[in-house]
Amino acid sequence: MSIRHGLLALLERGPRYGSQLRTEFESRTGSTWPLNVGQVYTTLSRLERDVLVVQDDEDDQGHALYAITDAGRTELRNWFETPVDRSNPPRDELAIKLAMAVGAPGVDIRAVIQSQRHHTLKAMQDYTRLKAQSLSDVPTNRDEVAWLLVLEQLIFQAEAEARWLDHCETRLIRLADAAATEPDPEVRTTGRTTARLALPRSRR
Repeated sequence: MSIRHGLLALLERGPRYGSQLRTEFESRTGSTWPLNVGQVYTTLSRLERDVLVVQDDEDDQGHALYAITDAGRTELRNWFETPVDRSNPPRDELAIKLAMAVGAPGVDIRAVIQSQRHHTLKAMQDYTRLKAQSLSDVPTNRDEVAWLLVLEQLIFQAEAEARWLDHCETRLIRLADAAATEPDPEVRTTGRTTARLALPRSRR
């Protein structure tokens, strides 16, 4: 949906053609989420079907131009005014990976966490370096400011992921320590008498 509304936001500034929209979208987001022309035109076709955009003649080079409609402006305004829904979050590959790694045979989940932490911290360093480069000169246009906002979101996201990975490792250590101190479930104690249940090893 962000691509759909992102294109509407660009079209509100005036008619555009497909590759122009792709270039402006990537410029605004710092190519964080690259688009291909086919994806842009597929989205434009759906917007046209929903009467949110219309084809608006051609430019001097023969490019088919698209323009936003009044319904498109209403849709865009509603998007800006409506909070992003977090009640149905998208699937997160890392969360799914760690959830599946818990108790998986032959998987060292702490090694998985450490490997991911290394990758996440490196990404955060790269983002921070890009931010420093961006701030070496005061942003002078909307695309530079927009890219800085996206970049800072990536930094905050990486910081949060690193903290979550630390939390996961700490929780696993505590669970392992708790499991190590639990009494053997095969041992029953009554008064001063301790009796071990005679269960075959294959059933434990």
